[in-house]
Amino acid sequence: MNADMPPWNVHRLPSAEDKNILVTGGNAGIGYFVAEQLASVGAVVVLGSRDAAKAAAAMAAIQSRVPAARLSHLPLNLAEPATLKSSVDALELDRLDAVVCNAGVSLDHPRRSETQDGHELMFATNHLGHFALTGWLAPLLSAAPAGRVVTTGSFVAKTARLDLDDLQVTRDYQAKDAYARSKLAQMLFGFELDRRLRAAGHTVLSVVAHPGGALDSLTPSRPPVHLRTAGQRLRGLPAGVLLQGKHSAAWPAVRAVLDPSVRGGQLWGPRMAGLRGKPRLEPVRGVLADTALAAHLWTASVHLTGVDPFG
Repeated sequence: MNADMPPWNVHRLPSAEDKNILVTGGNAGIGYFVAEQLASVGAVVVLGSRDAAKAAAAMAAIQSRVPAARLSHLPLNLAEPATLKSSVDALELDRLDAVVCNAGVSLDHPRRSETQDGHELMFATNHLGHFALTGWLAPLLSAAPAGRVVTTGSFVAKTARLDLDDLQVTRDYQAKDAYARSKLAQMLFGFELDRRLRAAGHTVLSVVAHPGGALDSLTPSRPPVHLRTAGQRLRGLPAGVLLQGKHSAAWPAVRAVLDPSVRGGQLWGPRMAGLRGKPRLEPVRGVLADTALAAHLWTASVHLTGVDPFG
């Protein structure tokens, strides 16, 4: 960090006045708190969500805490990448300063689910949808003075393995493994995107963040989006030694959006064992640093979506 810059304070964020920021999945969970924190410092926040009623509830919750919040809803179905161009066309902005690729689905039932296009649901939503969305957003991101693509990965992706011959997980399907693979694909995309942006001389940055371990029982209430009872709070206290609430889990992504010292290709996560605490820079290593794997995944993703981001 530049010696002239003050230490990063998660409770005193720098101004984001008039910055236009899209948060996918901003209606619930970690995405909600990313949106709330960005709105609290003046950003114009667009909540990307399939469900208009849930988006309205989230906007009401944010405005109850940030009365001056400037918010809107963009209907967005990441599970169907073919619909995303029309969604982006409806985004009435002259530029986009950042997109936080946060939305995701995690299934726990043993039966494999597919989208209408025949893609495995978690891979389609978590990776392919954001891959295509970023491509359609490229002109708006390029129009900003210093646009950013912030991809929300997961701690579990670090030990996942991606099978390029079976990206859709048609063999030996296990829900937890399929989820981890989809998050690994997201993170590899974020790193590969930055390499391609730098090679092409773009001013847009691509940064990857992960939230660590986040529990509802450690998350403060935000009615009607999230309600935590006193009993849930007490039961969650022991887990607070290792994990955190979703308000704290939002900190790495928020820093990746706002911190002027952030550079493309970086990975930000919680300070304490990558599970909880204030955001810090993490090394990119292991499977996350596999450039050949990331390049092959990119080629496959272009084939599956028909979109080549910034290409």
